[in-house]
Amino acid sequence: MEISTNNDSTQPSDAIHQTTSTVSMKSRNPDEKSDAAAGPALSAGDDMASLMEMYEESFKRFAEGEVVTGKIISVDKDHVLVDIGYKSEGQIRINEFRDEKGVVKAEVGDIVEVMVEWWDDENEVVVLSKEKAAKVKVWDEIKKCYENDESVEGIIVNRVKGGFSVDIGIQAFLPGSQADLRPIRDLDEMVGKTFSFKILKYNRKRSNIVLSRRAILEEEREAKRSETLSAIHDGAVVIGVVKNITEYGVFVDLGGVDGLLHITDISWGRVKHPSELFSVGDEIKVKVLNYDEEKERVSLGMKQLSADPWSTANEKYALGSKVRGTIVSLTDYGAFVELEEGIEGLIHVSEMSWTRKVRHPSKIVSVGDEVEAVVLDIKPDNRRISLGMKQAKPNPWDIISEKYPVGTTIEGKIKNITDFGLFIGIDEGIDGLVHISDISWTKRIKHPNEIFKKGDLIQAIVLDIEKDQERFSLGIKQLQPDPWQSVAERYKVGKEITGTVTNITDFGIFVELEEGIEGLIHVSEISKGKVKSPTDNYKVGDVITAGVMNINSEERRIGLSIKRLEMESEQELLSEYVSNAGSSTSSFGELLRENLQGKLNEE
Repeated sequence: MEISTNNDSTQPSDAIHQTTSTVSMKSRNPDEKSDAAAGPALSAGDDMASLMEMYEESFKRFAEGEVVTGKIISVDKDHVLVDIGYKSEGQIRINEFRDEKGVVKAEVGDIVEVMVEWWDDENEVVVLSKEKAAKVKVWDEIKKCYENDESVEGIIVNRVKGGFSVDIGIQAFLPGSQADLRPIRDLDEMVGKTFSFKILKYNRKRSNIVLSRRAILEEEREAKRSETLSAIHDGAVVIGVVKNITEYGVFVDLGGVDGLLHITDISWGRVKHPSELFSVGDEIKVKVLNYDEEKERVSLGMKQLSADPWSTANEKYALGSKVRGTIVSLTDYGAFVELEEGIEGLIHVSEMSWTRKVRHPSKIVSVGDEVEAVVLDIKPDNRRISLGMKQAKPNPWDIISEKYPVGTTIEGKIKNITDFGLFIGIDEGIDGLVHISDISWTKRIKHPNEIFKKGDLIQAIVLDIEKDQERFSLGIKQLQPDPWQSVAERYKVGKEITGTVTNITDFGIFVELEEGIEGLIHVSEISKGKVKSPTDNYKVGDVITAGVMNINSEERRIGLSIKRLEMESEQELLSEYVSNAGSSTSSFGELLRENLQGKLNEE
């Protein structure tokens, strides 16, 4: 240190020159032998070099901002003392050695890199910084990576406006657009993860660094793309990752190249939406169906990895065989049944029940139901199978005629009432029809609900069974004898009867003789005189007397006459008068009788 504090006019360079000169003069003394002279000259040179080294070292000092390596020689509660050589020792604040938990990570003997912050020669004080040395080193690394187009590794520490803050030794900025190849839905998922980045630009003075992860991903994708394209060909089986899902298919990343797996090529079976089977990120195996090298389009298939089930359908589903399947879809005309993946059969509504008229398949089955059916028809070329549910069960119409022969009296509840009759539940889902005309022999029924209501328990007789037409005809009135069969015995021709007017028409008057038995008095049989309208003299409810003219039991008709009954009365009066007059009747009486007889004959 005394040399460095030089107060005379002699400069270090002059001293060196003087010493050198002295050495040089000794080496040129001619009186000394060459060998002997050589030895002292070399020895003097070595001493001189050592002296010069010590001399220079005494003046040497590090520049402020320079990064050097030192050794920790002591640690106290406030500072760490580091020996950086050249008889120089510097202090570093103890906080620079604390970790995240506040624990001091410094021990005597540790080698550390530090930066010279400040050097005070007068007070012989040197201030060092471990943190700034680390930053300087990072900046040097950043410069190197930027110039050599190399990547750096860092951890995303948090989200900031427009992107992320990344720790690569110092804080750097990652724009949101440079974080991935496509927009990120949940930015928070990136925080805390470590990635590699490219340095887009940096400014050391402003401590500004802009990174890009996308640039690295693009390079990786391009490398994968080239490798993938070289391996792709029609028929190749490859592994890919589901990238996007739409209603018409799935986009699969094959490694830098995207392929489309259309919904129709996912499965031999029915697929409502690809999202039912896949999620973004799923790894799947697919087959290359077509590769357009010019447009770089790849069509993929998954169902093609297995055989088409229709190729063996004829063997598995022979005509008449019983099968089981699951209802997968309903339409107005039937239900589709999945027999296995890729093979569906149709059960038409007409093939669902032997006895019920099915308006919609939902009345019988629901989606998800497992059903048994019989193969009615199969056309593998058209990928169609016709099935029948009712054929899997015995046909009740085959045994109904044996169980209920014609003439059998049955009992059942009214299941439905229509304007044309009653439907009565029998068994096995078969309903019998009592037509309105078979309800009563005599009553005129406008609608069956005048007499019956749904749920009534009634008896009826089997009239007819038509198996082919699936008709079961019943009758209620047949339980009682037909009153018209004995009408001729009860109402003989010529008999005088009394009845009530039930209806008046232009052609005559209907008269009820008993319940359900009516007779007709034709307009010509009302009176001997001309009758313009029956309503002139009669009204509904009148009780009248008439004579029976004729009876037709088969056509259920009775002809009545008031006029003839009156004429018969007059005839009887005349006969009685004549009988009372005897043989002593005057010529006037005879004339009167002849006159009356003539008129009767004319009429």
